[in-house]
Amino acid sequence: MEILLQGILLAVGFFMLVKGADWFVDGAAGIAEKFGIPHLVIGLTIVAMGTSAPEAAVSITAALKGNSGITIGNIVGSNILNVLIILGIASVIVPVKVAESTVKTEIPYMLFVTFLLLLLGYTGNEIVLWEGVVLWAAFILYLLYLFRMAKQNRTEFDEEKEILPVWKLLLMVAAGLVLIMLGSDFAVDSATELARIFGMSERFIGLTIVALGTSLPELVTSVAAARKGKADIAIGNIVGSNMFNILFVVGTTALITPVVFESKFVIDLLVSAAAGFLLLICVAKDHKLTRTGGTIMLVSYAAYFVYLIR
Repeated sequence: MEILLQGILLAVGFFMLVKGADWFVDGAAGIAEKFGIPHLVIGLTIVAMGTSAPEAAVSITAALKGNSGITIGNIVGSNILNVLIILGIASVIVPVKVAESTVKTEIPYMLFVTFLLLLLGYTGNEIVLWEGVVLWAAFILYLLYLFRMAKQNRTEFDEEKEILPVWKLLLMVAAGLVLIMLGSDFAVDSATELARIFGMSERFIGLTIVALGTSLPELVTSVAAARKGKADIAIGNIVGSNMFNILFVVGTTALITPVVFESKFVIDLLVSAAAGFLLLICVAKDHKLTRTGGTIMLVSYAAYFVYLIR
């Protein structure tokens, strides 16, 4: 009976995730078109920050409760999953086009902030207040770049094109995000309970179900965006989420309390950087993440997973 109940809750969770992602992407794309904002900028900001809400909530709440040690693991694990698993799955389903600015600027900046976090953490085994300020400065620089990009690439709104009123689009974004968050909770909780029923270890559950669970919003949103032909939102979501995770989440946490940086995170951050380089290599030539590139990413994550559980 318990298995049946958890199975139903899991199905309900995934339904909420898929429906929420549809509303979220449609609302965000509509807002972009209404105000002449490039889809890429919407993906790098509203969508990226919205889908990173679980990581932000977990890390900042933990810091307020005096348990900041989970922050780096949560963020780095999520960033690796974002690139290798989420972009891998999205591109296997449908090849994802990548904007030139993403190849030349956003992915390199994502790599820069990854190495910045590695440097700050490695030098003192924790991220302290002034280092949190450095991360926030890099975050503000990133936001200024996005503002400039939005201003330069602004397009005129086609009055003849039927788009919902702004208030309805904002409602779709908000309702979609709420459904994504609730669906993510349902899916993670029920999957964790099912894993326990079948005798799987806590460590295995943590490395798989819970880790993927906080990245479910990015997954369903990116796949939905790619399938709807909004590839800029899909790729912007992942690249933006990774930068938001490091600069805003770790930066804000460090402003509250020193963030513990364990030595094992050096390897994880190097894997995160390697994932970013792999993405750059896969899209550099044709500005497209193909099914082949996606498959390579999924295989790479499998190798990393084997390293984790050995």
